[in-house]
Amino acid sequence: MRSRNPVFSREGSFTRDNQYAGFGAQPAGQQAPAYGNNPYANNAYGQPGGQSLTDQQLAEMYGAPAAGPAQTGRMTLDDVVARTAMTLLTLVLAGAVAWFVVPVEKYAIAGVAAFAAMIIGLVVSFKRSVNPALILAYAALEGFFLGALSKALNTLLQGIAVQAVLGTAAVFAAVLIAYKSGKIRVTPRYTRIGVSIAMGFVILMFVNLIATMFGADFGFRSGPLGIVVGLVGIALGAFFLTLDFNEIEEGIRHGAPERESWRAAFGLTLSLVWIYLEMLRLIAILRGDD
Repeated sequence: MRSRNPVFSREGSFTRDNQYAGFGAQPAGQQAPAYGNNPYANNAYGQPGGQSLTDQQLAEMYGAPAAGPAQTGRMTLDDVVARTAMTLLTLVLAGAVAWFVVPVEKYAIAGVAAFAAMIIGLVVSFKRSVNPALILAYAALEGFFLGALSKALNTLLQGIAVQAVLGTAAVFAAVLIAYKSGKIRVTPRYTRIGVSIAMGFVILMFVNLIATMFGADFGFRSGPLGIVVGLVGIALGAFFLTLDFNEIEEGIRHGAPERESWRAAFGLTLSLVWIYLEMLRLIAILRGDD
């Protein structure tokens, strides 16, 4: 099943279409290439003069451990965890820099970082090949923006940043447990419905943003309606996480190359950033400041 998640929907990513990990078959009528000048390449036994292998050689050959994902260059769960940890650590460190360096009155400077992060995020999402440097650059810029934003909100509502972090972690843990236990199954119908709701939500928020620029206020980010919208936003972030988990499982199952673990890390980071931002907005509304 091809994902609707834009991060994982690039052609060939997390699939066997591009003959990842040696799964591609030779085209019909094409002879397999010779391996160098090996004089035994066409020998049935791989030994000089057609001699069969000895019992000891056979025992050594078949007694050796089979090559695992690490030996064949395929993505493993450990790869995804490691790359995700690196990406999130970069985001957190950049956020800490913004928190301690950027004055509250200079918060607008974080908007430049947010815009640059958005551009890089779009490039990474629609780029066929994986570029770890771009992914880490996105994490650094996004982290800088989140750090400055969190500090500005925290001056008005003490402790909101910690509450948002804990809320994001709780959502991640709950979705992971529900997914691994089978309570959430990523089916084509589930994906279609979720993506449709997400598209409607994004369009609604974009229209609200434009209206706000002209002085109008539909109340989508304040009051009771703002609480409902905030809860929907967090639910959509959880939905994106399930797509991420499913694509990671599919990638490992189909032998995606190790470099695809960076794409998985980027997808998880995007989903967590979405949840954190929605959590900040929701908490701000609940505490009486939108």
